[in-house]
Amino acid sequence: MSIRVENLVHIYDKGMPSEQLALDNISFTADDGQLVGIIGHTGSGKSTLLQHLNGLLKPESGSIVIGDTDITQPGISMVQIRKKIGLVFQYPEYQLFEETVAKDVAFGPGNLGLSREEIDERVREAIELVGLDYEEIKDRSPFELSGGQKRRVAIAGVVAMRPEVLILDEPTAGLDPKAHKDVLAMVEEVHRRTGNITILVSHNMADIARLCDKVVVIDSGRLVTAGTPYEVFSKKEELRAVGLELPPVTAFTETLRERGVDLEATILDTDTAAEQIAAYLKRKAK
Repeated sequence: MSIRVENLVHIYDKGMPSEQLALDNISFTADDGQLVGIIGHTGSGKSTLLQHLNGLLKPESGSIVIGDTDITQPGISMVQIRKKIGLVFQYPEYQLFEETVAKDVAFGPGNLGLSREEIDERVREAIELVGLDYEEIKDRSPFELSGGQKRRVAIAGVVAMRPEVLILDEPTAGLDPKAHKDVLAMVEEVHRRTGNITILVSHNMADIARLCDKVVVIDSGRLVTAGTPYEVFSKKEELRAVGLELPPVTAFTETLRERGVDLEATILDTDTAAEQIAAYLKRKAK
């Protein structure tokens, strides 16, 4: 399974006075098993791009090939595509509606024509996969849960569909630091266990640097750059030009380098930063 986006163009309100070019010739790939981060400031086109990947929007031109299927072609069954591509919007807990957690998670699988036994199996699996205790939580009202738990239940409802591609639009938005950490750990575990392509949109550069195999940067509907976290965050001036900052540890170590401290360029994690700084201080002490 892979995703290939080629020369994607989308225009809102075409032919109207409010016409807006939202995506301008976007191209990138996501390979099987990759965790891909998409970053850009508010209004850069990230959410528009995600809705194309799920078939909710159709492009003006260009193509999106998922596996062997170009989902932008006429006659493609979007119902079948959406069985393979799970999209979790920001604040998905606002879409919880059933009287119990188990019923809410079962809603998606229930629309796939599965047997009761298969649905129950998927519900248990998904709830446990997002780090919740199935027996403890299955009969509780989702509205009685904490914000982080609600977020997990909402994501479980998508995971229960067993998508081949899981798209998460700001999955930690609005959460406190502990819930933020817990939800990210859950995203890592779901990705590790399923082996699917996971696409993560986030404004948190530290999360993107730590989690992702590949990073795609968008500004004003255009692709700025794409590559590994090291490749992308090495381009600090290019990122700052489009309103994006480096991960905090990278910004800190780059400032030290600019002041003459002998460190490697583009350090992305605190452990490496600590090792490098300790080694530098030892050299200076000699």
